[in-house]
Amino acid sequence: MTVDTIVIGAGVVGAAAARSLAEAGSRVLLLEAFDRGHDRGSSHGASRIFRHGYDAADYVQLTVRAAAGWQRLERQTGRTVFDRTGALDHGDPRALDAIAAAMTAEALPSERLRGSEAAERWPGLRFEDDVLFSPGGGRLRAADAIDALLDTAAAAGADLRFGVRVASIASDGDGVVVTADDGVHHAARLVIAAGSWTPGLAGGWLSRNGAALPDLRVTEEQPAHFPLLPGPASDEGVWPSFVHHPTDPEVPSVYGLLTPGEGVKVGVHGGGPVVDPDDRDRTIDLVRLERLQRYVAEWVPGVDASRPASISCLYDTTPDSDFVLDRVGPVTVAAGFSGHGFKFGPALGDVLARLALHGERAPERFRLAVASPG
Repeated sequence: MTVDTIVIGAGVVGAAAARSLAEAGSRVLLLEAFDRGHDRGSSHGASRIFRHGYDAADYVQLTVRAAAGWQRLERQTGRTVFDRTGALDHGDPRALDAIAAAMTAEALPSERLRGSEAAERWPGLRFEDDVLFSPGGGRLRAADAIDALLDTAAAAGADLRFGVRVASIASDGDGVVVTADDGVHHAARLVIAAGSWTPGLAGGWLSRNGAALPDLRVTEEQPAHFPLLPGPASDEGVWPSFVHHPTDPEVPSVYGLLTPGEGVKVGVHGGGPVVDPDDRDRTIDLVRLERLQRYVAEWVPGVDASRPASISCLYDTTPDSDFVLDRVGPVTVAAGFSGHGFKFGPALGDVLARLALHGERAPERFRLAVASPG
């Protein structure tokens, strides 16, 4: 089969890229190794945090573009994918100062509170003394969002194929040839957005063409849902998304948000064991779970810490937690979303489409490294 653009991966980034490319008039073939909506990677599940809370201008600007993109997707499909519950950051005042400054520079509203004031407003949570509230944050309905992206990609003409694993990619004159379970496909360009499988798919081709991915650490993370307790925090509507930036530098950051019907999801941001994405048994580590339960019992008093429902998911993390969004010849690579990429979905789709179609150079922060000689 011959098309204009092949996209590998149907998680949030691949789905968004396929949509943006198809809407730009490119004939798109999307190939996904697993079933639609599978739970093998990083994009599955019902909910993800949306927040503007970054301390770097380019990331904050990207969140603004993403919020507009989610709103456009809602208008386009008539579906709700973004619940604006607000988002909280609390803990290290230096971290909060930097986030507040970056948000203010982009004219995004925020409110600074003391911990006692925040606890009165959100009784399901306990806070350190410095709290920052962003009314523009909230919760993405993750599974619904990916479905909407895929449906709009298909409506724009993209050919979506699931259960089709890619075996190899190679140069084909000025384009690429992709060998997959369903045959050999030719295209002028290729976008690889395969999450934890990206190094295996892209690494060899990139090294032959003078580029290299950063060291991507694929880990199995273990957040859990905790049921709401009766009381003032039992109303699902009173729960914002939250991130705790501990003042103790040895303690990792923790995030959480309410998933309607499932409870409050709480997780340690990163730090799980390195795994092979094709060979993990998803066994729950009871030591890590007990540590999470102790945290929840102390800091999330509105839930029952004794009744966790654990989740297994993958992070593909770069050394600096920055994304990889870059193009080498006809191949564009998106990787290293480091546990914080989902919120950016529509904006990343637009960035990747411009890279692939127009050869725009990626911002330096997101560029591939030059391959080492030999």
